[in-house]
Amino acid sequence: MIRILLVGAFTAFTTILHAQYGTEPVKLTDMLKIKTVNAVSLSQDGSKALIGLTTIEPDGDKGEYKYTSQLWLAPSDGSAAPRMLTGKENASQAAWSPDGKQLVFVRATEGKPQLFLLSFDGGEARQLTRSKYGASAPRWSPDGKQILFSGSISFRDLLKDSVLNPGKGIPKWAFEKPGLTNSQAFNSSAAKADPDGNLEEVRAWLDNNVVDRKAKVATKLNFQDEMDVNTDMSFSHFFITGILPESKPVALTKGFFRIGGADFTPDGKQIIFTGSLDSAQHPDRVLESSIYLMNTDGSQLTTLLSEKGKSFSAPKISNSGQWLAYNYSPVSFVTIPVLAIMPLKGTGSTTDIPFDRNKGNYTWSDDDKFLYFSSQSNGGAPIYRLDMKTKKIDQLTDYNSGTTDFDVRGNKLVFARTEVQNPSELYTADASAKNIKRISDFNTGWLKSKKLSFPEKQSFVNDKGLTVEYWVMKPASYEAGKKYPLLLEIHGGPSAMWGPGEASMWHEYQYFCSKGYGVVYSNPRGSGGYGLNFLQANIKDWGKGPTSDVLTALDKTVAQGWADTSRLMVTGGSYAGYLVAWIISHDNRFKAACAQRGVYDLATFFGEGNAWRLVPNYFGGYPWEDSAKVILERESPINYVQNIHTPFIIFHGENDRRTGFVQSEMLYRSLKVLNRPVEYVRHPGGTHELTRSGNNRQRMDQMLRTWEFFERWIKDGGR
Repeated sequence: MIRILLVGAFTAFTTILHAQYGTEPVKLTDMLKIKTVNAVSLSQDGSKALIGLTTIEPDGDKGEYKYTSQLWLAPSDGSAAPRMLTGKENASQAAWSPDGKQLVFVRATEGKPQLFLLSFDGGEARQLTRSKYGASAPRWSPDGKQILFSGSISFRDLLKDSVLNPGKGIPKWAFEKPGLTNSQAFNSSAAKADPDGNLEEVRAWLDNNVVDRKAKVATKLNFQDEMDVNTDMSFSHFFITGILPESKPVALTKGFFRIGGADFTPDGKQIIFTGSLDSAQHPDRVLESSIYLMNTDGSQLTTLLSEKGKSFSAPKISNSGQWLAYNYSPVSFVTIPVLAIMPLKGTGSTTDIPFDRNKGNYTWSDDDKFLYFSSQSNGGAPIYRLDMKTKKIDQLTDYNSGTTDFDVRGNKLVFARTEVQNPSELYTADASAKNIKRISDFNTGWLKSKKLSFPEKQSFVNDKGLTVEYWVMKPASYEAGKKYPLLLEIHGGPSAMWGPGEASMWHEYQYFCSKGYGVVYSNPRGSGGYGLNFLQANIKDWGKGPTSDVLTALDKTVAQGWADTSRLMVTGGSYAGYLVAWIISHDNRFKAACAQRGVYDLATFFGEGNAWRLVPNYFGGYPWEDSAKVILERESPINYVQNIHTPFIIFHGENDRRTGFVQSEMLYRSLKVLNRPVEYVRHPGGTHELTRSGNNRQRMDQMLRTWEFFERWIKDGGR
């Protein structure tokens, strides 16, 4: 059962209504002004908030811009403005010491992340680790004497490391090098590399070519990362170190396993972590994840939660050590994990908490009476609170904003959020999220002069009986009685969710509205934030059903009377790039269209994209299976390319390995052969994240080039 605190929702609504309007339009370069609060952590007494802030700064004199990540400190009551702690170099992943007198954070040095300590007594930050494997994700022990951290070890280094790989053994799981056993594949004989030598000498010569990056040899299932074909393997292991200058890290975990996040138990005697210690299967083939406990010296490893076909994740022990909150789900991409609470001390049974949304950032209240979490839902990302006594959930913040991060201590709740009137600021409230007060001005200053467009929320019931929500943004300088071009924006995923609380689209929406466009966006069937049935409503139907939803939102917006139906445009990226191509191959209403980093041929996507598991999860099989083949062909836009006549601009990052880029070349070439109005833009070095966290000149290029392309067709009437 979920109870909504209406006072919080009403407050947010009236804030939107009374937002101050400036007179200046939002410009393209305003994206460079946006400062984003991405991490919030309260000191033990709740009096101070540690903030992670990302900004964009000029990088040289050639029009380049770089991201910077710095740590800021603010009194949690807002009595003074936040001040920067780390101004020289980037810093992130900060954590308070238990006594609040110092903090640990991560900074890159000599090409690797390392831990640094900063004392509030004064002085410069001191480098704590010099690990050859790097150091990330630091966690303090409850007594403040030790720090837990993770390091990333390549497969080749792990083979040679006698500490992390005692006896320098080889994996028990099959390395899957065809025709060779593990012992043959990992044979480290002293054979001299010779291309004209015997078999062992030839193998040594070939192996040197791999080391020298003259060849990439793939034997693993997941051979693509976000940027490239990556045939290497790496493993995370956990280490513990003291905080004195002479302290040496000690390895806690070992072997050829996948291991995830780790933290101390509240008594400081054990470590809780996630992963899979299955020694029989290649890590790429293990989809399950378990939760484990071990002593702080690495001994007495205990499996706490594990089950075939299930993934257990996000463990969070209450402050008294009595309760464990965690997620579990079947090993499927199209699912919503269940929140469960189990006793670690005393008596009691495991309890599943009904809540049909994705959940994260679990945070216990000091007295264990409440479990806080955030969740994407209905266009926002509210903060929720589970009452441990009644097992009821209260919604503390509204759907009109999105929570980036939060922390709670005593009766103090501090959180970062995005909303229409401001893409990112820090707020404080009591533990029930009442008496909300903004305590930062990271973006407020430059926004005062800007004229913003505010969305109007609407909804309809589709042919499956599902309620689809959509938002309409009129041009920033809207005047009644005039007609305006209208842009249909579509989200990716397909399980993403858009709404007033979505930070990644804040600037794009405002930019197009400032250019005189109306914008309509929706969460069609298959979106996250609306429960499991809604999420799974596009299984085996990526095209027709979602198209019906987004076009219904468009039609209902047009019915308001202010949109010019001769000047309709459509755009979207990733899955939405797919849907744009699908729509314009089945509908000719749009004056121009833009698809970014899309998927256009599902069989090709299965081979070239690292998100390939979407194919069996959504379409029930693989391209060579007859039952799935029919569906994949039916649902692939490339098979309808001959029907595309809409002027079309296609974007793809040259290093995008999440969706792959070959199919965008296929789509472009097909349209060129058909002599259709199409333009293809490739961004060198660009990944799938180009428009969100990519090179800033390329982010600007993509948005400006899209606007320019649209203008060709709505200003000049098409040439």
